[in-house]
Amino acid sequence: MRIAFLVAPEGVEQVELTDPWQAAKDAGHEPVLVSTQQGEIQAFNHLDKADTFPVDEVVGDTSPDSFGALVLPGGVANPDFLRMDDKAVAFVRDFFEHGRPVAAICHAPWTLVEADVVRGRELTSWPSLQTDIRNAGGTWVDKQVKVCDHGANKLVTSRKPDDLKAFCETFLDVFAQEAA
Repeated sequence: MRIAFLVAPEGVEQVELTDPWQAAKDAGHEPVLVSTQQGEIQAFNHLDKADTFPVDEVVGDTSPDSFGALVLPGGVANPDFLRMDDKAVAFVRDFFEHGRPVAAICHAPWTLVEADVVRGRELTSWPSLQTDIRNAGGTWVDKQVKVCDHGANKLVTSRKPDDLKAFCETFLDVFAQEAA
């Protein structure tokens, strides 16, 4: 399965990109780094610059139809940049409208809020997002990983880097079920 990893040009939490990426690769999937600009993205270790990664495809030039699933890594700045980009928001919304699975960790649900896809859904995130999720019509829960199927697609969410092992295992299981 081709899996889109959507990130902004800067601000993604590196471990929330690299751990799920490697897990997807190890499971035989094709992870694809999608961003809002060509070139490289700048990852962060919390507030400190970390590594850069080459962009594979630009969100305005690629079709969500070419992917079987979407992963949204976190980082405080990353989803804030993404939610200000209309093409990125539309890209995310398309996965929900066409019933393809989505996985989001930490601050990534801010992009889901902007895409107006959390209404009636149950999800988790970094705790500071719970008011935003509730205001957008979602139900916030404090769990290591949450799978919600109250909609056209399955949504997998986790709270923070400490949850990455469970997050990766769960989204890979959900994506495999959806691909079958």
